[in-house]
Amino acid sequence: MPEPSAPSLLCTEALRAQITAALGRFAAPAEALAATQAQTLKLAAVALTIVDEGHGADLWGLPQRAQWSQQAAVLLTRRAASLRGHPGQWALPGGRIDPGESAEQAALRELDEEVALRLDASHVLGRLDTFITRSGYAITPVVLWAGSAQHLQANPAEVASIHRIPLREFLRADAPILEPLAGSEHPVLKMPVGQQWIAAPTAALLYQFREWCLLGRPTRVAHFEQPRFAWR
Repeated sequence: MPEPSAPSLLCTEALRAQITAALGRFAAPAEALAATQAQTLKLAAVALTIVDEGHGADLWGLPQRAQWSQQAAVLLTRRAASLRGHPGQWALPGGRIDPGESAEQAALRELDEEVALRLDASHVLGRLDTFITRSGYAITPVVLWAGSAQHLQANPAEVASIHRIPLREFLRADAPILEPLAGSEHPVLKMPVGQQWIAAPTAALLYQFREWCLLGRPTRVAHFEQPRFAWR
């Protein structure tokens, strides 16, 4: 599949309008809504945040830019090694939904706590499907628009590093990677990034964003598996 032309991936109001319109047509399936109400699940939200690419991702084998780039990107973090849950894994900023919070409020709070990016409700574009993880979480992805977001700072208690992954990287012809998992009828979904890859659940959310918001193809991802290291 050819990549879209570069201007369509600039962090502009046109792209914001495209994503907002796509999310406005989005409706979660009834079974996903019912699953989030299960008492045994821990409710969480993540911030899928659109920003300028800036100077690049710093890692991943992606090229660095001398000049600030306004190509659109997604904020990803590497979780601190000291965390009890999923240490060192690649993630979208996020965490548990506190009592009385909506998914949107939790995503905005966690974004501020983890990378010092403070946004308000006007930056919320919409939601994607809640993803149920093998470790017992119901994760709701909230799509946010942050623009340039030039001043970010990692909270060392939670975040080892912050990365801006350009949207064009998620449109690669070799994405997604689907790998069989012994004992499961569904494959593990991975998204290649530079010379590495990201696995579900984060990869599943990024893939659905790509399909639904960038390519206009209604796509569900809740059935995809996660690698066994993410089950704990």
